[in-house]
Amino acid sequence: QVQLVESGGGLVQAGGSLRLSCAASGRTFSSYTMGWFRQAPGKERDIVAAISRSGRSTYYADSVKGRFTISRDNAKNTVYLQMNSLKPEDTAVYFCAATLSTVLGLSENEYNYWGQGTQVTVSS
Repeated sequence: QVQLVESGGGLVQAGGSLRLSCAASGRTFSSYTMGWFRQAPGKERDIVAAISRSGRSTYYADSVKGRFTISRDNAKNTVYLQMNSLKPEDTAVYFCAATLSTVLGLSENEYNYWGQGTQVTVSS
């Protein structure tokens, strides 16, 4: 198993930046494909970005392409989400997730392990 703990959320003005971190413990971190999801009030939890075990392959939702960057440091057992040019519609609880699948999963059903989430609020 792997345990995931997110940090870095907060309140930021539109146009600002935040960097989310997700620290993993347990089994070998480099064995996991990682994803960031978000859930706004009254909405489903949607994929934001995903990264392969090596970090060489990434996926971004259209809504965040060019603004967000996912990365990982396997030596530190951590995955990051750099969020720039934030918009009010980015406001949500952001979740880190892990799967042993080698495929960049786009659905929450493809991930087995989840963090508790961190709130990101973007004011206009």
